[in-house]
Amino acid sequence: MTRKIIIAGNWKMHKTPQEAGVLAQAIVSAMPTNLACEVVLCPSHTALATVSTAIAGSAVQLGAQNCHWEAQGAFTGETSPAMLAGWCQYVIIGHSERRQFFGEINETVNRKVKSALKYGLTPIICVGENLAENEAGLTQAVVSDHVNGAYAGLSAEDALKTVIAYEPVWAIGTGKTATAQQADDVIGLYIRPALAALYDEVVAQSITIQYGGSVKASNAAELLGMPNIDGALVGGASLQAGEFLGIVAGASAKS
Repeated sequence: MTRKIIIAGNWKMHKTPQEAGVLAQAIVSAMPTNLACEVVLCPSHTALATVSTAIAGSAVQLGAQNCHWEAQGAFTGETSPAMLAGWCQYVIIGHSERRQFFGEINETVNRKVKSALKYGLTPIICVGENLAENEAGLTQAVVSDHVNGAYAGLSAEDALKTVIAYEPVWAIGTGKTATAQQADDVIGLYIRPALAALYDEVVAQSITIQYGGSVKASNAAELLGMPNIDGALVGGASLQAGEFLGIVAGASAKS
């Protein structure tokens, strides 16, 4: 079964609007004409407008890093999916840093996913275990819980409009590294079966599942060559045009 391959750059809390525009333009200007994947840039909310202008007319798409579940209201500091719709195509939801630092839980992830879909955005739903959970052998339990929570009440039709990013939090900034086989096993043995239990095998095999743990140009081809890894949610490496483009080039391993 052929699934969409998506390389998304999560710029996190980096780059002023001007700096983000320069980086986006550098990526666009050097982007191959025959892409083997879909490319998404996810700058901070303050840089969305600048990046939108920089990528206009190119194949690169725009994503936000988070959204609220309400269309509007008294939620100071938040951004609604209604505000993102029309110029963003994607939105990252449930990132490990949102869970760790900002109290994100399965219930809020689920509400955000439903709202993003309502406004025509494609949610990139993040799932993954931290170091303590990994060492305790809880990987399957944690990722299954994240999947079940995120997709609660979603129809199969809506589920097919989503993307998942597997983030082994234990392999980010800990000095430990997830091998391509380990990442592929978690997706193939735990995440897709969790989706199959909620829906069916066809749905489980149709949803794009990215890998999001320290992806760089040097390991992109190996990771993206794995049967269950359908792209990457790239952090630090997406802040350098050459490095990010090297990851995009690695997507050819899938074609």
